[in-house]
Amino acid sequence: MHIIMDKNTTAAVEAASKPHFLMLDALRGVAALIVIWYHVFEGFATSPVDQMLNHGYLAVDFFFMLSGFVMCYAYDDRFASGMKFGQFARRRIRRLHPMLIVGVLLGVVAFVIQGCVTWGGDKVEPIAVVIAMLLTMLMIPALPGSVAEVRGNGEMFPLNGPTWSLFFEYIGYVLYAVLLRRFSTRLLAVFVALMAAALVWSGAGNLSGAGHLGMGWTLADHNLLGGSLRLLFSFAAGLLICRIYRAKVIRGGFAICVALLLVLLSVPHMGTMWINGLYDSLVIVLVFPVVVWIGASSSAGKGRSRAFCTWLGDISYPVYIVHYPVMYLFYAWVWAEELTFSQVWPVSVAIFFGVIILAFAFLKFYDEPVRRWLARRRDRKS
Repeated sequence: MHIIMDKNTTAAVEAASKPHFLMLDALRGVAALIVIWYHVFEGFATSPVDQMLNHGYLAVDFFFMLSGFVMCYAYDDRFASGMKFGQFARRRIRRLHPMLIVGVLLGVVAFVIQGCVTWGGDKVEPIAVVIAMLLTMLMIPALPGSVAEVRGNGEMFPLNGPTWSLFFEYIGYVLYAVLLRRFSTRLLAVFVALMAAALVWSGAGNLSGAGHLGMGWTLADHNLLGGSLRLLFSFAAGLLICRIYRAKVIRGGFAICVALLLVLLSVPHMGTMWINGLYDSLVIVLVFPVVVWIGASSSAGKGRSRAFCTWLGDISYPVYIVHYPVMYLFYAWVWAEELTFSQVWPVSVAIFFGVIILAFAFLKFYDEPVRRWLARRRDRKS
């Protein structure tokens, strides 16, 4: 009996047979856990200078680079075999949007618990909260000062602030599908070099006005440009790394990568604005590619080690998307009572583990079942 497969089926079979870069997934999980602590300490910082885990926002650039690597590895062959943009878009939406909806609903709950007021204490009408919720679900950012910008501090997505990085991630997917994947490796390398120069310029030139590269979370000032530069370099660099990567095995690679992430993101503010911004850009341009390369060259091992790496990868996105509504409530409490970290560290530890438990519960009882259901619907239609 002869089995006839179309191009897409062949590509799917080939993709399923590819080795999985499990260690990169695990590193995404580690970075997501670091982000929780970065945001915990943010509640006690009076400025970017005295923030613990001072460069924790660079985890987003690491996420972008990992995404570029994964997109190249998972989809270059599929597009070459005839995958259409619509098929690709549906896959990415099915992967990200179920948890995004959970994140914004948790944000609504947190906002209601806080009394539906801005950070300045002004009352917000219920219709404004509904508009903010719908815009977030549709990935449409709120303009600073608009009715949907309900917290009053300029966030693109004020019900769940970190959604801004998903907004840029979706832009990265579109650019990859329609343009970047078509670049030759040489042209892609030129593009990455140009974006690296632009990123260094934005860091050393203090584009953010705050002496760091923590841009993209608002549409105010130069944040749209800054966030775009962060995405374009890191995402394209991930694509390039995947293109030129040759399989190797580096012993102890996971420990090396985790140590690098912890040290790089914990370095105190460099003092001078342009030096601190330059530090940010050089970490992204020079060190993160090395971390990704080492991670791709590392083995997850077997047994418990492999299971732990799988778990880290599985919870990475749920942790990232559910943790900030909890932070909103934490900030409101800490600021209202004028508390210090030494007074509330047990609560901070409880929040850390509570977020992990919450994220894992949503993963197992909501996200995975919904994605399986959506996949079955797709299969029935095809």
